[in-house]
Amino acid sequence: MSRKFELIAPCHFGLEAVLKREIHDLGYEITSVEDGRVCFSGDEEAVAYANIFLRTAERILIRVGSFEARTFDELFEGTKALDWASFLPKDARFWVAKAASVKSALFSPSDIQSVMKKAIVEKLKESYHIDWFPETGADYPLRVFLMKDKVTVGLDTTGQSLHKRGYRKLTAKAPVAENLAAALIMLTPWKKDRILVDPFCGSGTFPIEAAMMAANMAPGMNREFLGEKFVNLVEKKYWYDCMDEAADLVDLSEMPDIQGYDIDKEVIRVAMENATLAGVRDHIHFQVRPVAELSHPKKYGFIITNPPYGERLSDKKELKEIYTTLGERFAALDCWSMYLLTGYEDAVRDIGRKPEKNRKLYNGMLKTYFYQFPGPKPAGRRGVEREAGS
Repeated sequence: MSRKFELIAPCHFGLEAVLKREIHDLGYEITSVEDGRVCFSGDEEAVAYANIFLRTAERILIRVGSFEARTFDELFEGTKALDWASFLPKDARFWVAKAASVKSALFSPSDIQSVMKKAIVEKLKESYHIDWFPETGADYPLRVFLMKDKVTVGLDTTGQSLHKRGYRKLTAKAPVAENLAAALIMLTPWKKDRILVDPFCGSGTFPIEAAMMAANMAPGMNREFLGEKFVNLVEKKYWYDCMDEAADLVDLSEMPDIQGYDIDKEVIRVAMENATLAGVRDHIHFQVRPVAELSHPKKYGFIITNPPYGERLSDKKELKEIYTTLGERFAALDCWSMYLLTGYEDAVRDIGRKPEKNRKLYNGMLKTYFYQFPGPKPAGRRGVEREAGS
């Protein structure tokens, strides 16, 4: 009988609802939603499925346990009380890879990591009746969150963050993370039968993520995960079965109208190479083209983009020109929608149009806004296109 787990999926702050919908669509029961993470219940297969199929999560953790701790003694005893032998085999190489503390009495990551490691060793000595652990087996990194003195311990099944799809070997400056790009696309009403243009495509993340969605390509199908070696927790067959299913679901027969422009020839070369690695090069039209030449003869298209916003350009005058031009080109398009992520504080003023909605998000440590300018739906689809889930 397959073992049951509570799984924790961290994500970008502000995008919990998108991840929650993704997990629900995979058929798993949501147990809680907190700032920056969604928790759900699942079996061994769910560990593999979530890693391979979720587009917007950062990683998948197996919850080892939770407890309250305001002192290091309480942290030690709470950690030691958990059933570590159920998660860590005798030869496991284990450590607390990351400790994060918010509004808690204990806040020193290095001290938290050290105390918890000692407590785990003490518990495993009792469980396995040995005094020394070789740590020659698979890596079992742990991640710990302290929120208002509640300690949550998770075993990381992912390894490198899930935004590392494996296709972005090369990047332009200040790229948007792949899982953030996917979440932003999923917040729009865009579907594969509609035009999508990114006039500031950089290393191609928005067009590539959209093309992967259009081809029903699982984001994790071309990479490895730490959990593949957790044979004491998840049988190998679940990983093989999920990878096989992901491969079977890919459909490259449809050719969506997805376009990526940039003024830098070298950046476009990088984007093309990344799209090739992702397996969707033939499904995206990349072109060296300034935003001033943004145009399209068809109606009801989408601009989804991450324009420069001061991190890449220090000249405010240049930024003003970029956003003013973008606003003018958008206004000239017939019945289009525009969605853009930016940290430029004068974006709305320079675009010359108020967004219907905006969302505050963090792109790394940068505070940004996702401005939404939905256009009318095509004939036969009533109303104005709104943010998904609204």
